[in-house]
Amino acid sequence: MGKYQLGEFEELVLLTVAVLHGEAYGVAIVEEMERRLNRKVSIGSLQTVLRRLEKKGFLSSAFGEATQVRGGKRKRFFTVTQDGKKAMEEVKEQRMELWNAIPGIAFKF
Repeated sequence: MGKYQLGEFEELVLLTVAVLHGEAYGVAIVEEMERRLNRKVSIGSLQTVLRRLEKKGFLSSAFGEATQVRGGKRKRFFTVTQDGKKAMEEVKEQRMELWNAIPGIAFKF
């Protein structure tokens, strides 16, 4: 097992934040995940994972400007850190090693 530990949902959130580079905030992340993965994502579970990934050092965040549309509330934008990128690369390598180790006959039905 590698240095970086990620659960499936954590991995999906990291990937989505990277996809949304520069525009990754709560609602946008939920919408992107639901659209791409065709699965329901609750804002509460997302917020929990975002905080956990930030605590692990895989994400960083910063507040945007307050807007009239949001009643003066600012959006918190997330970006993948260098450690987050390394974690994503390690998980990808692990998955590819497993896929590449499957014998061709395994899928002949």
